[in-house]
Amino acid sequence: MTTTAPSDVRPDPPRSPDDGSLTPFGYRQELRRSLGRYASFAAGFSFISVLTTVFQFFAFGYAFGGPVFFWTWPAVLVGQLTVAACFAELAARYPLSGAIYQWSSRLSNPSFGWFAGWIMVIGQIVVVAAAALALQMVLPAIWSGFQLVGDDPAPTSPDGAANAAVLGVVLLVLTTLVNVVDNRVMSVINRVGVTAEIIGAVLIIVLLFTHSERSPGITFHTGGGGSGLFGALMVGSFTAAYVMIGFDSAGEMSEETHHPRRTAPRTILTALGAAGLLGGLIVLGGLLAAPSLTDGHLGVDGLSYVLTSSLGDGVGRALLADVVVAVAVATLAIQTAACRMLFSMARDGRLPFSHRLARVDPRTGMPSVPALTVGVLAAALLLLDFASPEAFLAIGTTCIVMLYLAYAMVTGPMLVRRLRGEFTAGGTDETGAPLFSLGRWGVPVNAIALLYGLVMSVDLAWPRAAVYDPAGGHWYFQWFTVLFLGSTLLAGAAYRAYRARTTVAEGQAPGAAPASYT
Repeated sequence: MTTTAPSDVRPDPPRSPDDGSLTPFGYRQELRRSLGRYASFAAGFSFISVLTTVFQFFAFGYAFGGPVFFWTWPAVLVGQLTVAACFAELAARYPLSGAIYQWSSRLSNPSFGWFAGWIMVIGQIVVVAAAALALQMVLPAIWSGFQLVGDDPAPTSPDGAANAAVLGVVLLVLTTLVNVVDNRVMSVINRVGVTAEIIGAVLIIVLLFTHSERSPGITFHTGGGGSGLFGALMVGSFTAAYVMIGFDSAGEMSEETHHPRRTAPRTILTALGAAGLLGGLIVLGGLLAAPSLTDGHLGVDGLSYVLTSSLGDGVGRALLADVVVAVAVATLAIQTAACRMLFSMARDGRLPFSHRLARVDPRTGMPSVPALTVGVLAAALLLLDFASPEAFLAIGTTCIVMLYLAYAMVTGPMLVRRLRGEFTAGGTDETGAPLFSLGRWGVPVNAIALLYGLVMSVDLAWPRAAVYDPAGGHWYFQWFTVLFLGSTLLAGAAYRAYRARTTVAEGQAPGAAPASYT
């Protein structure tokens, strides 16, 4: 069983009937295993939430890249598919909650894995806040009454930024409530929301393409605010990079999924593939159907402007209502993934207040304290929007960098294991079929995944004044991502140093790995 500090010992909650599948890892079944294949797919797809993220960052990508920013989409998709392929292999071998933390710990060592999990969970909390802010891109476009603060709905304006924070906090209250009720309720909402999002995305694509004003050749034109073609593409890639994260959530939910060794690898890949295809077509359709590429609206109001202008207010607002559903479900799914990461690290006794964070409510089968923790911290981040509109972009970019770095802390040790010949492709899933494996393609795919992740992390974190502090006078927003990452690492190191001293004082071996790693 998992080794924990004396203060982390808690009464055993009722076990799920199929808890034997976790026995080899040293854990007992605490979360309720009730999710099927579509629910697993929905977990990954709803975290990506193509409608949420494309509508949220389309205007930014176009403003800096012009029409040519479309080509960053397939480039990022290919890079992320290599990462997803590596994760699919790991999901088959380690079907555990807290996927990034668990995988990195087993591929490297518990200390390195702890920092991967720490960066990932902080990043997920920031993503929750960023996703909640997306309501500002759609609700005021549906009805001006949703602009509760001031008159200017643009998220880059003081009024729009403050209103985004208010709407985001209301949404977080609702998603936190769902995350403490029951995972079956959460699953139903997720599946219904994802179904509505897929239907809405297909309808948007069809309508945009049938209302095209120009040919696809426009995507070879620049015209944004980037510094030349290279600068336009590097900054324009932020949109695709922000959209295509979170596919690992299907792995996060493994302990609640039936036949996870077989299901999770496939749903990780299908969630990213489906989102990548739909998102790319929406971006292309938006460029083709926009009433004008030069009147300034596309770089400020984004796709909401295209829908209401090209399709008419009635149809456009109906489709935007579907986007609102997507935003709500995405925020719920991301918060759920962060909760599972907190739970996974806490049950190993590796976080502050582990005994509370690791407790699963015996009535609901949900880790309630992590849900409340994530909700409160994400809401606190939203308050930055009251300080300055630049916080909108700072929060969005910071969360991408955090997740990209955490991903690299998995693909890096995984590549080392492959090169040493220590990563084997053996084993079978719950049906007796061979586990998902890249076979002889493992090394090149893994190497591309690591290189891509590191390059994108540097690109996203680079403190460009034109991107992060266009108005000037806010140096801390220009350096926000670097400062936030540094603070996260320092806080993590300080906690580990404190924990090492207390374990020595208690007569325990400092730095000992939990039994589940050995």
